[in-house]
Amino acid sequence: MLKMFTTQLTGVFKKINEKEEFSFEDGARLLAQAPVGDGSIYIFGTKEMKAVEYEALEGAEPFKGAKVLTSAGVDELSGSDRVLIFTRTSFDKDALALAVQLREKRVPFVAVTTVMEPDADDDLVEFADVHIDLRLTKGLLPDDFGNRYGYPSSMAALFVYYGLKFIIDEMLAEYEE
Repeated sequence: MLKMFTTQLTGVFKKINEKEEFSFEDGARLLAQAPVGDGSIYIFGTKEMKAVEYEALEGAEPFKGAKVLTSAGVDELSGSDRVLIFTRTSFDKDALALAVQLREKRVPFVAVTTVMEPDADDDLVEFADVHIDLRLTKGLLPDDFGNRYGYPSSMAALFVYYGLKFIIDEMLAEYEE
């Protein structure tokens, strides 16, 4: 099973890389505006996506200048700040509530989710300035009853996080030269 899971997970990473290439660039460009100006990059993750928050702040290579966004911290955001939202699906109620607040405050943000029903109302994709689709609509492995399991949403989110971080780090290094 581990070999099959590894193969499937590699395929997920490859699909995200290929299908979301322009969104990675657009998202990184949007987020990089904060540290170049007077703002900060805030990260907000729901449920298992808190893993991205921890990696950004407590990992071996912390995301320089990044902060975790709490619900109380939304009031302190300004238009020069940027937000990076991670959630399992684009219908997450907490993420949607945050998106509405960010839109009202005119704070640009990037959302990283799986789109479950394209073109649906109340979808985070509609609110986000840039959206990156994790493309994880079901588990990666089949069981004996025709179901699927092994849903690595936080692993896919960490892959996207690192992709964005690498591009932002490159942009900021060029800016400082």
